[in-house]
Amino acid sequence: MQKIELTILGLSYSQTQTNSYALILGEVSGKRRLPIVIGHFEAQAIALELEKMKPSRPLTHDLFRNFADAFGVTVEEVVINKFQEGIFFALLVCNDGIKIKNIDSRTSDAIALAIRFGCPIYTYENIMSQAGITYEDDESENFSPVAENEEIHSEFGMMNFEDLEEELQKAIDNEDYERASLIRDEIRKK
Repeated sequence: MQKIELTILGLSYSQTQTNSYALILGEVSGKRRLPIVIGHFEAQAIALELEKMKPSRPLTHDLFRNFADAFGVTVEEVVINKFQEGIFFALLVCNDGIKIKNIDSRTSDAIALAIRFGCPIYTYENIMSQAGITYEDDESENFSPVAENEEIHSEFGMMNFEDLEEELQKAIDNEDYERASLIRDEIRKK
């Protein structure tokens, strides 16, 4: 069965499930999108790595990467291999230099690890046919790891660049990554 390569297009709050996010994957060579509902912590782990924000202590996915590196194991690719009763299933294709082993994983964890290992993400045509959505070229998509929070934005809008950087570091140290991403956005504006 031929694999279809996917890329991460973004994250947005899920419109259908409370305290959840929609992770949007897109075909590298096509117009279809694959929306996957994931939890808050998984979305945070993905967003942090996408934005190259480093927490003061390693998160679980960072720990897994460090552990794998220490023992010479790489994740070669992630394959979203099944869609059953509205749930996606994934495999981590791991290589220790001697043998290749497939490890069952939650899709959100597999994606978080794919980012950390810099490996490709794939799925199959039957999954894209069942759960994919086709977008036209002229449709614009605007995904963000966090929703807008006007009160926080107005607070940051009055700060200078140095104060924002200090607030960003405090938020990261306190593991308040939603606040950190809002501060990061304000720094980019300035």
